[in-house]
Amino acid sequence: MITVPREDYRDSLDELRADVESMGTAVLDQLSRSLDALETDDRGLAREVIAGDERINRRYLDLESDCIDLIALQQPVASDLRFVAASFKILTDVERVGDLATNLARHALAARPDEISEVRVREIGETARDQVRAALQAYVDADPAACRAIAERDDELDASCQHASETVVRELVASEPDRWEVEQLLDGVSRLLLTIRDLERVGDHAVNIAARTLYATDGDPELIY
Repeated sequence: MITVPREDYRDSLDELRADVESMGTAVLDQLSRSLDALETDDRGLAREVIAGDERINRRYLDLESDCIDLIALQQPVASDLRFVAASFKILTDVERVGDLATNLARHALAARPDEISEVRVREIGETARDQVRAALQAYVDADPAACRAIAERDDELDASCQHASETVVRELVASEPDRWEVEQLLDGVSRLLLTIRDLERVGDHAVNIAARTLYATDGDPELIY
């Protein structure tokens, strides 16, 4: 079995933490840009977000391989093993947030400029994005209190998404389109409901990141189950 000096091993763990943070920062940028594209109907920006997803995917695979190497070659135990395993799981959640940012960019491409709704998608999106940012900071800081706070705030995001979905449905019921407009209207409503659902899932991944961080830090599976 190949081993490295203990100092180099600790450096590898610190580097993994920094790499997860770096990938998270890149994904948060993707998410912010997709929200911009939705709000401003910027088709070029939406295409840039979609094109950038491949770069995120390659980074994810590289870091996944690093986690496997750390476990296989160093056989970490106790808190170190929890940290590497948690980082492995967190990378998956971060990558999936990147996928959701790509979904949002695709929704922006498909939307019609005249689609109007009372739903404040940008506000919901910023809340979800801030949850992910806070979860990543809790991971970097190994902060269990922050992890629990993130899980508690997720109820607020869920409530906002539920209210938004109900608003969209009420708008649909209240509208009186002629028969030629029905298909376009239903397409727009479906797209908006999918957008809201994707933003709620971003928040779910933030909770997952917090849950894995709490387990890595305190050995507490409270938020996992």
